[in-house]
Amino acid sequence: MAESYVKNSVTTTVDGNVIIFERVFDAPRELVFQALSKPEHLSNWWGPKNWSLPVCKMDFREGGSWHYCMESADGEMKSWGKTFYKEIVEPEHIMLEDYFSDEEGNINENMPGTKVTLTLTELEGKTKLVNHATFSSEEALKAVLDMGMVQGFTEMWDKFDAYLNDIH
Repeated sequence: MAESYVKNSVTTTVDGNVIIFERVFDAPRELVFQALSKPEHLSNWWGPKNWSLPVCKMDFREGGSWHYCMESADGEMKSWGKTFYKEIVEPEHIMLEDYFSDEEGNINENMPGTKVTLTLTELEGKTKLVNHATFSSEEALKAVLDMGMVQGFTEMWDKFDAYLNDIH
């Protein structure tokens, strides 16, 4: 049974092994798409509150990848990730697979990966962004929920909203 709730304008729905985040941003779809797909934008907002993105190596194309590192403000915590782009239809959607990795970009097989579809819908000058993430099992999703995924995602989209307001 799906469970939905809203925090800071982010609607989160959890259903089995699927989590969906939705939010409307006050920016045109093309700008939102660019801010999702260019390292010079991502480095300004990706990650939870007070985290930075010191590493952002991106080859944004179908078959390309993105290797990144999020770092806490005190530098004590780092979270490496590796994303593989499966399908890109600008400015409508991005399909990708996202994994935890190490500094060299090797996938951490002990951590859950996810298949994600980002859908961008134009709403009279605003953009509805939907992040639909499917995990291999309910247990895999529960593992990332227990790590604070919802809070981190909400904080990140708050940063994204502020960044879009700055550049729009």
